[in-house]
Amino acid sequence: MNYESGDMYAITDDSERKRSRRWLIIGAAVVVVLILAFVLMRPHKPAAPAGAGPTAPQGDQLPVVSVGVPGNNAVARQVAATGSLAARVEMPVGVAGEGGRVTAVLVQPGQWVGAGQVLATVDRSVQTQTAASLAAQIRVAQADATLAQSELDRAMKLVSGGYISKADIETKTATRDAANARVRVAEATLAQQRAANGRLDIRAPAAGLVLSRSVEPGQIVSAGSGVLFRIAKGGELELKADVAESDLPGIFVGAVATVVPVGGTASYTGHVWQLPAVIDPQTRRGTVRIALPFDRSLRPGGFASATIQIGANTAPVLPNAAIQTDAQGNYVYVVDKNDKVQPVRVTTGEVTDAGVAIVSGLAGNERVVLQAGAFLSPGQKIKPVLKPMTATK
Repeated sequence: MNYESGDMYAITDDSERKRSRRWLIIGAAVVVVLILAFVLMRPHKPAAPAGAGPTAPQGDQLPVVSVGVPGNNAVARQVAATGSLAARVEMPVGVAGEGGRVTAVLVQPGQWVGAGQVLATVDRSVQTQTAASLAAQIRVAQADATLAQSELDRAMKLVSGGYISKADIETKTATRDAANARVRVAEATLAQQRAANGRLDIRAPAAGLVLSRSVEPGQIVSAGSGVLFRIAKGGELELKADVAESDLPGIFVGAVATVVPVGGTASYTGHVWQLPAVIDPQTRRGTVRIALPFDRSLRPGGFASATIQIGANTAPVLPNAAIQTDAQGNYVYVVDKNDKVQPVRVTTGEVTDAGVAIVSGLAGNERVVLQAGAFLSPGQKIKPVLKPMTATK
């Protein structure tokens, strides 16, 4: 009975193996049918000619690229420069007289002063007494002159009666003249002293802006004390701009310049008033002086940049994205009549807010790729989309 059970189990295992093998065969057949159906239903492309390269994209598969016709625009020629701000005419002010102890300083840096305005006063107590003494000497001399005139008048009345000789008259006349001369000398001496007293006051030689002061009340000053105040005449400033030697030939006196101080966004309009007489032999640069009107925002000694307008010309202008660069220089992609892109070497010029001027390489009537040039290849066919560009013929 045990043998019969073993045979039964053996028959059952064999049936299971046959059933599993049958399902595997059926699954494999289904997969083969599906693969054959996919191959038969897929559309067939015509065979490429022998030796042909990769097939180019057709129709909607061509890349859509923006192109433009730049034309010719008026491009302002500019020269960029940097430099420092300074007073156009700086007036150093010191002691003009004999000096002394400073009693008061009446102005501060940044203050506007008029011509002849007192900047500081110097003690004049001794000089005042000297002037008073000289004034008294004038009165003494005037009294002597009055007395001499009276004596001469009396003598003239007596000369006709023979009481006084002509020699006495001449003597009295000389005495009167000498007395009058002493009066004039005393008056001149007093005027000289008063002028010297007036020079004790330190005054502004002309109207302008006080830039600095180096004197304090109580300080002893003299003609050897050096500069006590610095004044910008008329408040006029200038930018001493360093310009490369190659850019100097195009700059002329009167050229308009836009100056922007470092750290600010405000711009100021000035004009070139002086060109350099010499070129620095080491830096090969010259200093162009740009006059600027008075403005409290401009401070001498500050650093600023300038853009000098030196004329204008016409040239195609392209956005910066249209210009490509390689080891040989700059180039742009131009679309030919077959809508294929071809590289064209160009020389760039002025860079403005409108774009980059093309000095050579383009006539202005070409269709130029404006964007995505870096992703194109020479001879590649594209689908160009023309974009309007502002141009002046």
